[in-house]
Amino acid sequence: MKHALPLTLAALACGFSLAMTPPAAANEACGSGEPATGEPIKIGAIVGQTGPADFSSASKSAAAFFDCVNANGGINGRPVEYLVEDDAWNPENAANAAAKLVNDEGVVAMAGSTSFIECGTNARFYADNGIGVIAGVGVPRECFFSSNIAPMNMGPRLSTLGAAIDAYENQGARSFVCMAPNIPNVGGWFCEGLAAWGADKGVETHNVLHDPATLDPTSLVLQAMAMGADAIIVAEPAPAAIPIFNAAEDQDLREEAIWLGPTSIYDTAFPAAVGDYWAGAIKAHIEFNTLDSDGVDNTAWLSIMDEYGNASDPRDSFSQGGYLAAKIITGVLRGIDGDITRQSVLEALQTMEAVDF
Repeated sequence: MKHALPLTLAALACGFSLAMTPPAAANEACGSGEPATGEPIKIGAIVGQTGPADFSSASKSAAAFFDCVNANGGINGRPVEYLVEDDAWNPENAANAAAKLVNDEGVVAMAGSTSFIECGTNARFYADNGIGVIAGVGVPRECFFSSNIAPMNMGPRLSTLGAAIDAYENQGARSFVCMAPNIPNVGGWFCEGLAAWGADKGVETHNVLHDPATLDPTSLVLQAMAMGADAIIVAEPAPAAIPIFNAAEDQDLREEAIWLGPTSIYDTAFPAAVGDYWAGAIKAHIEFNTLDSDGVDNTAWLSIMDEYGNASDPRDSFSQGGYLAAKIITGVLRGIDGDITRQSVLEALQTMEAVDF
């Protein structure tokens, strides 16, 4: 998967054209044929929709893709029933959601999940039950080191590091603050990657970790500034990053540091949310293609979101990840010769070399 270089927020603030392909392009991306009927094939997802921030855009684009698939032949004539559960950023909820989807609903696989805690809670459960997971977005360390989970993104540890490398190479930054949520194998793991790179480069790094449930943006910003670093990386989901940047604006700190973020802030709605004060002053590392790319998959994703999604659904990097997760699982399911079961889906995922529609 190709990962783009960091992009200045100024490019976002100018506004993307987001040119849509005709509706037919969406249908062509999903398959062909009559609307699917028959026994549904159940696919699950777990997202952190409520709680400290809404982290569900990948599942929304996956749902739009599956709706498109169902309207255009389904899985060899059978529709996908997409079941999404909200863990509310709570490990107990995440465990209960996985048990419901796997034990009660009988899903054959998971696709498009996005959660800060779900991989860490359920990785062993998926392995024990033979469930393959194509996550829309991986966040905790376990998403990237578990036998049955494959996220679409490089992950916030590497995306945070990508932002830092750009500031080091192109803006002369030699000291960094890593601001991130204090969740096991999440924020500390992000910042440890930065620290390991910094030690190799002779770069000074500091951490500001916080409880996401009790976000105090002004306190976080002042704590970060007190460390005297050249650059501050706000390694947060966009809904949490917005009040942090707003607090920094209240203190008029734009020129006091280099301000950076991982792909979580690469969202067409983000520039308006933080305002003109930040135009051209924030760099965001992105993990997929630019949101206004005219590539085949990107234009298909946008067209599907336009026709089958909601206008309020985010058009961000994580939505791109959900589209890819749904596309991959659809291609895998269509290629299975025989019964579609957990075992056959897992085997197909583990041995696949390419997705062919």
